[in-house]
Amino acid sequence: MSKKFVQNGPDNGPLFILAHGAGAPSDSEFMVNMAELLAERGICVVRFNFPYMEMNKEDGKKRPPNRLPALLEDYEQLVNLLGRPCVIGGKSMGGRVASVLAQTQESPFVKGCGCLGYPFHPPGKPDNLRTDHLQQLSKPLFIAQGTRDALGSQEEVSGYDLADDIELLWLEDGNHDLKPRVKSGFTQQQHLQTTADALAELIRRCLS
Repeated sequence: MSKKFVQNGPDNGPLFILAHGAGAPSDSEFMVNMAELLAERGICVVRFNFPYMEMNKEDGKKRPPNRLPALLEDYEQLVNLLGRPCVIGGKSMGGRVASVLAQTQESPFVKGCGCLGYPFHPPGKPDNLRTDHLQQLSKPLFIAQGTRDALGSQEEVSGYDLADDIELLWLEDGNHDLKPRVKSGFTQQQHLQTTADALAELIRRCLS
C-alpha cells in the first residue's frame, strides 16, 4: 500500500484514522473540513488514499474501488504501520470498510469506529443491505447520518435489524454529505460541527 498519509492535529492527541469515500480522495473538501474540525478538538487525525485512488490522482483516470477484502487489507496495514491504539472510520465507503475491520477483525490497536454517512445500501438498491456486521458489535460504533441520506434515510434505517448500542447521530435534512437544504434552517457546517463534537467525544472515550 502507499504509506503516504496526512496528519492534522497534535501528535500526542487521541488517534483517529479517516478513510475517504468511493469517489473523492482524502484531500476533498469534506475530508479536509472534518479533519480540521477534529484537530481543533485535540484529535490527531490521519488521512490516506486507498491504492486505486492514489492511482487515479497520479494519471487522472477514473477507477472503481478495489473489492472489500483488498480495501480491508490496505486499511489494516496502515493501522499496523502507525502501531498505536486508535479509532478508525471514514466517509461513506471508507466508513463501511472501517466498520467491517473494527467489528470482524481482531486488531490490538483498533478500539472503536466512527462513520460519516454510512452507505447502508448501494444507490437505488434499498434491499441490498450492508448491515450484517452491524447486528452485534464487538467494539463501539458511531454513525453520523443525514435524515434524508439516499443510502440510508432515517425512515429506512428505523426498520433495520441493528445492534441497540450503535450510537446514531441523526442530522436534520442532511443528505449523504450531511448537507441540509436551505429551507431546513441548518447549514452543512453546523452539521459537521455537531458531528465533530460527538465523534471527538467517542474517540476520547474509546482511547481513555
